[in-house]
Amino acid sequence: MDSDLFILVLELVGTVAFAVSGAMTAMKKEMDIFGVCVLGIITACGGGVIRDIILGITPPNTFRDPVYGVTATVTSIIIFLPFVRKMLFRHKKLYDKVLLYMDTAGLGIFTVVGARTALVMSEEYNIFLLIFVGVITGVGGGIMRDVLAGDRPYVFVKHVYACASIVGAAVCSVLWKYSSSIALASGMAVVILIRFFAIKYDINLPKAVLEDDWD
Repeated sequence: MDSDLFILVLELVGTVAFAVSGAMTAMKKEMDIFGVCVLGIITACGGGVIRDIILGITPPNTFRDPVYGVTATVTSIIIFLPFVRKMLFRHKKLYDKVLLYMDTAGLGIFTVVGARTALVMSEEYNIFLLIFVGVITGVGGGIMRDVLAGDRPYVFVKHVYACASIVGAAVCSVLWKYSSSIALASGMAVVILIRFFAIKYDINLPKAVLEDDWD
């Protein structure tokens, strides 16, 4: 498969995954179909927009190519359909699993796609830039989703999320000099494995716990 086509397929899969995550969050907040579509689009495209602004790609690719916005919108509408909605919300375990799988898949895909975009757009190999842009691309949409939904961003309070993205972006960046395909696959695999391992064993980062008499 042509490399550009492969990246497009990855981006569309990630767009669908994050759109599902955003739409489900919106429905849990009892938003109308417009709100569901907005959160679906924001979650799917928000990280990419931030990435492009950082890299000086203007206007961001999301606004130049409608395929991402359209894909996110269609996905959100499908999730909003009554029979799909009832199936997802009938069982909490099913809802949690779908949200976990979609969010994890989107994080893994957009982390490595973000790192790859930074490498293509930058004039020199800068591993800090690749990791930073990869992480921003991976977590940016989810942070925007949570803020709009009135929640504390998941990335700051639950499980190992951004750290999984950091490690995945680092692996992708280091391996890129040897093989782009291996770098992409390895980066995604690392993100996914860390996420599932952290959730399975309920691993969280240390939190700041205030004393009871704190005013």
